[in-house]
Amino acid sequence: MKTKAVLMRVLRAVLVLLALGFCGYSLASQWDETVRAFGMMSWPTLAGSFAAGCAGLFVWMLGWRAFLAGLGSPLPVRATFRISGISQLGKYVPGKVWALVTQIEMTREHDVPRLRSFSSTMLAVATSTACGLAVAAVTLPLTSDAALARYWWLFLLAPIVLAALHPRIVTWALDTALRLVRRPPLEHRVGLRTTLVAVGWTVLGWALFGVHLWLLADAVGGDGAGLPFQATGAYALAFVVGLLVFIAPGGIGAREAILVMVLGPVLPAGAPIVVAIASRVVLTLADLAAAGVAFLMGRGRLPSTRDLQEPLPEAGREAGPEAGQEKGVTSTST
Repeated sequence: MKTKAVLMRVLRAVLVLLALGFCGYSLASQWDETVRAFGMMSWPTLAGSFAAGCAGLFVWMLGWRAFLAGLGSPLPVRATFRISGISQLGKYVPGKVWALVTQIEMTREHDVPRLRSFSSTMLAVATSTACGLAVAAVTLPLTSDAALARYWWLFLLAPIVLAALHPRIVTWALDTALRLVRRPPLEHRVGLRTTLVAVGWTVLGWALFGVHLWLLADAVGGDGAGLPFQATGAYALAFVVGLLVFIAPGGIGAREAILVMVLGPVLPAGAPIVVAIASRVVLTLADLAAAGVAFLMGRGRLPSTRDLQEPLPEAGREAGPEAGQEKGVTSTST
């Protein structure tokens, strides 16, 4: 077991180094465009956009944490942030599985079973996708004819995917998937309250990412009362489309194409690509900042699921060997 733990740490370090390498390459390959984009914006604008992006990442992490707790593995905010901050670097490595693999292995350090961690992550991804489609469906038809004409079918999916987040449907889907791989069903059902809390954090995250893009769009000449809504819908749609492009790390290319298309009618000529590049760089820096803070938190063992769930011995009663067996660690889990 000790050898396996050391091996996992080495693999995680290699993955982080690969992710940093891809991040560095992405930034270097667009250096001239980035300098030009940042030159059109003030530092207060960039700082505000960066802060909104960081806040969006943080509240999405809280949505994932809500699912973890609802499935039986409550973790402190500090531990959840460290796991999320480091593991999300994996999305910059081609393929969409590296962030998930790293996240699952890091939650194991806090006694979260792999299936529970996987389930919570799938629920978080489904929730962000469903809410993103809903946000785009609400905001873009009123502000962007181009997005409505080209991606109307995505908007029709929004209510269907949102309805699929109902706890009964989620529980059935997860239990069916577990049965197919010959695993026991969920020990904890996803409750309505858990789903609503996670949806609330996710929608707040979309609003913050909308602020992030609106500040950039406003800085290059965008105007009009509908610009904040169009920026929010544009980013939501771009993120969902980028998520569907499996090969591209972080949806690079696809996300920028959607932003240019949706923002084109409301920005001066040439400005949409400037905003798209600035958005990519600002959010990459936000991811790197989150990972840096997570690393600075240190490697000391943080409270685990067992620490949070295990009751203290009652006064006057000895805590014998049976005490640690009264509650087993349960299984399953932006």
